[in-house]
Amino acid sequence: MIEHLDVWKLLAGLGIFLFAMHLLEDSVKSLSGRAFRRMIAHYTGGRARSIGSGVLVTAILQSSSVVSLMVLAFVGAGILTMENAIGVIMGSNIGSTFTAWMMAFFGFKINIENFALPLIGIGGALMVAFGTTSRLFQVCRLLLGFGFLFLGLDFMKVSVENFAQGFDLSRVPDYGIWVYLLVGTTMTAVMQSSFASIAIVLTALNGGLITFDIGAALVIGANVGTTITVLLGSIGGTPIKKRVALSHLIFKLLTGVAALAGLTALVRIVTFFIDIHANSVMALALFHTLFNMLGVLLFFPFIGLLSRSLVRFYPDRKAILTVYIDKTPHEVADAATAALKKEIHHLLEECQLYILRILRIDEKLVFDHDLPFEMNLKKRFSLDDLYENIKLLHGEIFAFYSRVQSQKLEEQEAKELERIIFASRNIMNSIKNFKGIRHNFEDFDGAENVYLNTQYKLFRRRLVEIYHDLNRIQKLEKSEEQYRELLRTFVHLEEMDRKFIRDTMDAVSAQKIQDMEIASLLLVNRLFTQACRLQVFSLKDLLLTPKQISDFDRAMDLKDILDEEQAKSNDT
Repeated sequence: MIEHLDVWKLLAGLGIFLFAMHLLEDSVKSLSGRAFRRMIAHYTGGRARSIGSGVLVTAILQSSSVVSLMVLAFVGAGILTMENAIGVIMGSNIGSTFTAWMMAFFGFKINIENFALPLIGIGGALMVAFGTTSRLFQVCRLLLGFGFLFLGLDFMKVSVENFAQGFDLSRVPDYGIWVYLLVGTTMTAVMQSSFASIAIVLTALNGGLITFDIGAALVIGANVGTTITVLLGSIGGTPIKKRVALSHLIFKLLTGVAALAGLTALVRIVTFFIDIHANSVMALALFHTLFNMLGVLLFFPFIGLLSRSLVRFYPDRKAILTVYIDKTPHEVADAATAALKKEIHHLLEECQLYILRILRIDEKLVFDHDLPFEMNLKKRFSLDDLYENIKLLHGEIFAFYSRVQSQKLEEQEAKELERIIFASRNIMNSIKNFKGIRHNFEDFDGAENVYLNTQYKLFRRRLVEIYHDLNRIQKLEKSEEQYRELLRTFVHLEEMDRKFIRDTMDAVSAQKIQDMEIASLLLVNRLFTQACRLQVFSLKDLLLTPKQISDFDRAMDLKDILDEEQAKSNDT
């Protein structure tokens, strides 16, 4: 009997179906992803509204997993509260049943080829005519996705129907509902898509390979299996992300248990509306919707309780990123200003660490001690996590500055505060420059052009030299020495900038680099030099006296005038 099953057609149908789902998901997110994110972020005030938003967005996106991952991102950013996040996830459960209805109605009621092939033909042909950045291109991808979706479903349907003609359902062993529940859960966890699992179940049910009860158990299992995507997305996340993932798992598990416990009653309700024997596919779609609505009704009164319980289970463990200001009362202006200066020095070091890692330079070449972030938290951060922590530290610095500024300060104290907070902004602008050219450094290092490889190494050497100078200056005891050395470092920085431009022009003349490479090199050098200047300026504001700062600024102005005069003389 197995020879009647066209395995390759079944697998091809499943492959086309999964590809179509990816195409649909991606095109819908490109067309309206921002609108959906805004809807989730802004239209979730209250439990009922958050559930409604979850239903609507999931019905349109056709992926509860995508919506759940959006929710994870929003709670991590503090945009969604825990209770509203649970509401959206509950709503997404109902919204996900829309796909079963769509497949039941279109996939098994009418001739699929009559509209699947035109969608593929029109969508594919028009895609060629529009640029990839055009919204019409995404519309064509959407049409193509729908076409492939139903074509894949048709392949699966035909392969199973041929097999079902000689299939005796009575010969299928009764393993029990729990086994089929586990099969549905595993199948969805592996494919990470309840949409695909339910399509397979509906196809098997339509072909007569399984009974309605088995189909119901598989659908319940598929519902539980979707939790794997959200659980994976929460790994290594903040406590609130873990709470949302756990709430998702609890909701799905208890909904599944309730559906199994009330399976007989739910089937009777379904038979009241639809004849299971005459239209089993539509009946299963209704069953899918009913037990998800049952889960929402059961959970709705307990959202607050669940949220509070999860907070106790996964309490917030706020990482202390500051070293000095958290121990200093802001009411004492002198002490607060001194602590703020030290904290901004700490900020500078963490930023330097981030920049060293962008260029893959061993931090031991610059620092002779471990920095507070990783030492206190006992972990090595990824580049992205380190950058986020630096931003949080800067936020805490600015909040402390605002509290100190709110006190009654003398004019000189207020000016000093303003100067040192300006240093912190220069440091942050410096790190943003390096973040923006991070990919360029990676390109230079991996390029086939030897000249670009050499320039990457020179950038690394320039950075280490500058950091050695800045660290040495901070250890000098006399501010007059610090003033002179900062000026000398700045002049050296400018000389290295001019030398780089001269070398690049020579490389152009020698045809060692192409046009795009020239543009990239000049851009990287400009932002590199500007970032290093900003770090020099930050130390100027932190280390020097007001008079020395004024002299330093006048020296910079004089240098600019001399440079302009030199440029004019060169032109003539």
